[in-house]
Amino acid sequence: IHTRSLSLTVSVEFKNSLARKAILWRVLSLEKKRRMYWRGDSESQDDGGFSISCSQGHRSSLNLQTHDEGGSLCLVCFSNLVSNPLSPTVHVSYALSQLSRSLSIPHFLQSLLTFHPHFLLSPLLAALSSFHDQPIAAQLTHLILSLSSSADPSLCSQFIARISDRIASAALGWTSPQLHMIHCLGALLNCEKDDNLHAHIKDMYSFISVLVTGLQLPSEEIRGEVLFVLYKLYVLQSTSAGGDGSDMLIPFCPQILYLLVDVLMKTQNDDVRLNCIALLTMLARRHLLREECAYDTSNMSSNGGVNSKETEDGTKGTSLVNLFAEAIKGPLLSSDSQVQIGTLDLLFHYLSSVRNSDYQIRVLVEENIADYLFEILRLSEYKDPAVKMCLQVLGLLSTAEETFKLRLVVGISTLIPALRYVAEVPFHPVQCETLKLIYECISECPGSVSTSQLEELILVLIRMLRKHSDGEMGMIPETFIMVCSIFVALIRSPSCNGALDLSKSIEEATNHAILACLSVSERNINQILQCLYLLKEAYAYSHDGNSINSSKLELRSGILDICRTHLLPWLVVGINEMEEDIALGLLETFHSILLLHSSINSMEFAETLISIGWFSFSFECLGLFTGDRMKNRIYLLLSSLMDSLLGNDSGQPIREAALHLPRDPIDLLFLLGQRSTNSLDLPSCQSAVLLIMYTSSLYDERLADEKLILASLEQYILLNRGNFHNRTTDNLTVTRLVNLYSSLRGLGSMNYQIHYSRDAEEIIFQLINNDEWDLLSARIHTVSLKWLFQQENIINSLSHQILKFCRSYNLEEADIIIGNNYQTVNVQTLSELVSTEDNYGARLFVCLLAQLLEEEGREYDIICVLNVMATMVLVCPAACEQLSLHGIATTIRTWCYLSNSLSTTTYMSILILVFNTLSSVHPETLSVDQSWVAITMKV
Repeated sequence: IHTRSLSLTVSVEFKNSLARKAILWRVLSLEKKRRMYWRGDSESQDDGGFSISCSQGHRSSLNLQTHDEGGSLCLVCFSNLVSNPLSPTVHVSYALSQLSRSLSIPHFLQSLLTFHPHFLLSPLLAALSSFHDQPIAAQLTHLILSLSSSADPSLCSQFIARISDRIASAALGWTSPQLHMIHCLGALLNCEKDDNLHAHIKDMYSFISVLVTGLQLPSEEIRGEVLFVLYKLYVLQSTSAGGDGSDMLIPFCPQILYLLVDVLMKTQNDDVRLNCIALLTMLARRHLLREECAYDTSNMSSNGGVNSKETEDGTKGTSLVNLFAEAIKGPLLSSDSQVQIGTLDLLFHYLSSVRNSDYQIRVLVEENIADYLFEILRLSEYKDPAVKMCLQVLGLLSTAEETFKLRLVVGISTLIPALRYVAEVPFHPVQCETLKLIYECISECPGSVSTSQLEELILVLIRMLRKHSDGEMGMIPETFIMVCSIFVALIRSPSCNGALDLSKSIEEATNHAILACLSVSERNINQILQCLYLLKEAYAYSHDGNSINSSKLELRSGILDICRTHLLPWLVVGINEMEEDIALGLLETFHSILLLHSSINSMEFAETLISIGWFSFSFECLGLFTGDRMKNRIYLLLSSLMDSLLGNDSGQPIREAALHLPRDPIDLLFLLGQRSTNSLDLPSCQSAVLLIMYTSSLYDERLADEKLILASLEQYILLNRGNFHNRTTDNLTVTRLVNLYSSLRGLGSMNYQIHYSRDAEEIIFQLINNDEWDLLSARIHTVSLKWLFQQENIINSLSHQILKFCRSYNLEEADIIIGNNYQTVNVQTLSELVSTEDNYGARLFVCLLAQLLEEEGREYDIICVLNVMATMVLVCPAACEQLSLHGIATTIRTWCYLSNSLSTTTYMSILILVFNTLSSVHPETLSVDQSWVAITMKV
């Protein structure tokens, strides 16, 4: 076949017959030589069916049968042909093809590997280093790979060793055979047969030196082959189990780094780019892609080649990172997706290796690499893998905060659509990175995001939270935290506090975030704390600006509803198994709501806390968590709770003493029994303890046994009698002290025979009679009020307090509100007190009215008392029974008949009282007291 094709070729090239005869003779002589090493079927058979030796008389053991019909191949003849540089290429090519075909015959291959495994090693390498013809080089490479992939592993190692020796000797120069050998070596190293193939290169330093020299040549083909071999060697050394930890390329750094960057910058060949990028990536992973100052360059001149900072075009003095940034710009925008993704991967590993160096990252940002990444994102239509790689790299670039800000402002329009894509993919690896970049833009560059972009962003974030809370799509804690952080940043953004009202969006996001936190089985502390932080900021947002806006009112109500229905029950029920940080986060959230005690919603929330027994729960928390943070948080929250419940900054004593207050209620009571002169902090602590005990008693919470509380309180009273006598204690504190004492005494008289100190009781009565107690200045429990109205020793003081109440009631025309309307002195409370027989309530009112009627100039007070009594009879008809029994009719009749003149106002007040009484009192009561008949006739 080869002879015929060659004859046709010759006949075309030469026209005269003499030339044709000369060429034909040459072809026939070559064919004769070809038959010397290759014997066909007709010549390979003898009487025995197989030739003992080839036509040249070489040893029969070297003449291998190729197929059953008797074909054979003489290895000596083959070697002589292919190793002779003067052999015609057509014959060499034919011989190589026949050998390649024979290797596919099992018994030929077995015979060759069994008896002559290394015979062809030298001739094949000699041919590879001699022939410039590329097709022959390809055939030789194919044969070498075929033999190397055989069962004998030593073949591959010997090929690698000999080829590397020839290349390292640099005897061939940079000619075609040298290129062919490098290509063949790369193919051998690419075999997956052995991970230690690089170990067979004897002189690695000399070998790499030659390859580094090859990188300086202008040939794209040479550079590509050299890069691939370097890459494979580097990979093999990195993955080798028997490596000693050294790095083969360190002696050539930074020279080789500058050469690689220069190659990447100037090549337009994608194959060369891929090989260069792959090698640079490996260097970056090993943290070798560093500036020149990181290497010892004292001996670099011995390597030869160019200076590390001087490339082909003579560029000097430019840092590696600047050259690197310029080199990757072209590949980043390459139309070959493999080149583009490889470059992004290189950039990621480079940034990862220099993340602690602000300089390199800042230079990359200044060289507009971030802009290239945003452009890749846009052109990729927000699809993986470009999205994943770009966002990972942008996340690393963002560490150059100040420099990166300007790029981020421009790129935010690209990030939001990217978030829309990654948000739809459950657990997308760059969800968190994307959210971080958006968060940085919103928080660090206020006003940089347009209203339309904000609206689009909010829709995406709410959709993420909704899917997470519904269980439709999972979310790692870091991603959840960033979503909450973005909402917090949005709440604080000037754009959202202007024309854009986010109330409904924030309410929906907060609700989904809370539900998502509570629905997962394994709760993440940071995730919950960030969610609670969002809730606090949302509640504060509802009070900013136009806080009476309907949407903000709905937001405020929605947040309080979340606290009441979800967070508060979770805290109370799960406190025994809850981490301290979560408990503190919940308490801090509730505290932030109470701090806005001017809000009606906050006061309602305070009542909600009280309804679950907050005082007892607070000390339960102090028993479970012994840290100072918990103690301070509990007492500060209690102080704010007092502000909301009692008003007028009532919790200040607790705030002042919070650091010194003990955790146990028994220890609190112990403080009351100490002398104030023993410690400078003791007076403030005692005031705080009194406030806690007083307020808890208003809501029927007992922090300790009543007997113990009373004993401690009596001890406090006895020890501080001097302060009371000198009036150094303010009236409000005295009033609360009296109310607490009377509450304890009232409970004792109701439930059991209580032992009490008569001296302490006498001091309490003195405080009341000395007008240091003010019924209207503090809230009082009904039990306390009833006990006081049962004490005959303070009747005059109680009468004075009733008159003060009547005056205030007439002036305000409504009940007196102290803090809120719970346990407050009002007409309903007094009427119920008057309606019972076990106290002096009815007697006090009747006597007070009689006393006022006897005195001159008291018409205003008389009208005030008459109006209160008329209202009492109206709201509680049973009160008129006790008033009648204590002589109210006699008092009115006496006044009506003895008074010479009545003002219209006084007369109307009497008429109303009489009418209300007559319409409510029982007939039997009227029949007992004949004064009612006289009064009726008079009026």
